[in-house]
Amino acid sequence: MTGTELTLSKAINAGLRRALESDPRVMLMGEDVGRLGGVFRVTDGLAKDFGEDRVMDTPLAESGIVGTAVGLALRGYRPVCEIQFDGFVYPAFDQIVTQVAKMRFRSSGQAVASVVVRIPYGGGIGAVEHHSESPEAYFVHTPGLRVVTPSTPEDGYWMVQQAIASDDPVIFLEPKRRYWDKGLVQTDAADPQAPLFAGRTERAGTDVVLVAYGPMVRTCLEAAEVAAEEGHSVGVLNLRSLSPLDWPLVLDAARATGRMVVVHEASRRAGLGAEIAARVSEECFYSLEAPVLRVTGYDTPYPPSRMEEVWLPDVDRVLDAVEAVLA
Repeated sequence: MTGTELTLSKAINAGLRRALESDPRVMLMGEDVGRLGGVFRVTDGLAKDFGEDRVMDTPLAESGIVGTAVGLALRGYRPVCEIQFDGFVYPAFDQIVTQVAKMRFRSSGQAVASVVVRIPYGGGIGAVEHHSESPEAYFVHTPGLRVVTPSTPEDGYWMVQQAIASDDPVIFLEPKRRYWDKGLVQTDAADPQAPLFAGRTERAGTDVVLVAYGPMVRTCLEAAEVAAEEGHSVGVLNLRSLSPLDWPLVLDAARATGRMVVVHEASRRAGLGAEIAARVSEECFYSLEAPVLRVTGYDTPYPPSRMEEVWLPDVDRVLDAVEAVLA
């Protein structure tokens, strides 16, 4: 594979730039996204090149940011909102779940809220309270929202453009601990290699399959490498889209291996892993050789940064689950 080597943050920046260039209706909004270029510099340089009318710094008011985006979308624009950190999205939660998610349905398709809400999410960066949340289950549970999350620079580049082009509102979750991971990006390609709402097999395996998304994809790939050294063939699925979820990919993998482990940073109770385990158990019962296991964060508030490495799923915890389903 050839291409340009970029970090995930730079790849998303390049994707936003391409969207701004190709569609004059695209606008970026958020706290410090303009002159500063965002806390993680994901929008660096865009205000300078496209002007403050299209890359706008906003007041510290998440509800106002998303509410303004709804109005812009109804006027035909395609606004992209940045929520500075995952824990700051809750003031905007009312706008997202009662307005953005329901606009198209309540108007029988006459009104389209083509809004993208970018949210850096997850832990692993040593941040203070409210800066390391994993709120994906709230949004996946909300009908009318699309929820996607890249895990590689290539996905970050293409998926942000696809999200902006979607007529449905998209919650775009960016794994902040992976912002500095590098990878090759096909910036010269005309089209993405995969649809926005499709998952992908990152590693084939015959003994057990790990299902992950966002920041945990890399962790699962590392665990699969260690398992291979111990003689186990472990596959890794990258969901990419959480709503809709690529069920054929997940169910086929469960039937093929008979063993599955779902891994995510968010807390265990009522998380996305619970939904995946339930449906796989319902539809693949006679193919399973062991219960579907989950490796997740704990059912506590996110801990202080000195304890986060204990709280977050790691390679050892994933390998423990692999050993359990193979026992």
